[in-house]
Amino acid sequence: MLMQQYEDQHRAAYDERHYTDRSGNMINISAVEHLSEFLRKARALKKKLFFIGNGGSAGIAVHMTADFLKNGRMRAIDMYGAATITCLGNDYGYEYIFSKQLELLADEGDVLIAISSSGNSPNILLAADVMKKCGGTVVTMTGFREDNQLRQRGDYNLYVPSMEYGIVESIHNRILQQVVDEMMTRDRQEA
Repeated sequence: MLMQQYEDQHRAAYDERHYTDRSGNMINISAVEHLSEFLRKARALKKKLFFIGNGGSAGIAVHMTADFLKNGRMRAIDMYGAATITCLGNDYGYEYIFSKQLELLADEGDVLIAISSSGNSPNILLAADVMKKCGGTVVTMTGFREDNQLRQRGDYNLYVPSMEYGIVESIHNRILQQVVDEMMTRDRQEA
């Protein structure tokens, strides 16, 4: 019975996800279709792609960095070097572990995919602010409360209406995997 309830909650959260622009307006095509096309354009312009998140979202970020580098053929940058994170965390504070890297690495037109179930993590929020100052695009992937702070900073926002970490994170991962797979499929069709 519990497994069926979980599956029902997961299906409902996936079906009820929202994909909006910076003004909160619904984007009329699917997040997968929009993001794959948007990232293909960024790739053609040789823009860099950064993924960030904490905990389970960090796992997704590292995994997707590898997939978008190898399979998406993008200039995906790994933000999780142990020496780098511990150095920045020690010298500046944990809330700066991503923003300090972006201050040095991000250029105008680059893309940040910020993954945060709560959408309220200080280190993720600061990174989004830095990316905006650099003239980059911020894509947010959040859950929990619809009015989370990260959604207010994003140019494109995927929101999963669930308070369950596992459900939110698995849907974020699924969408990103679909995006890179869609990019690969389109690339093969055009080759």
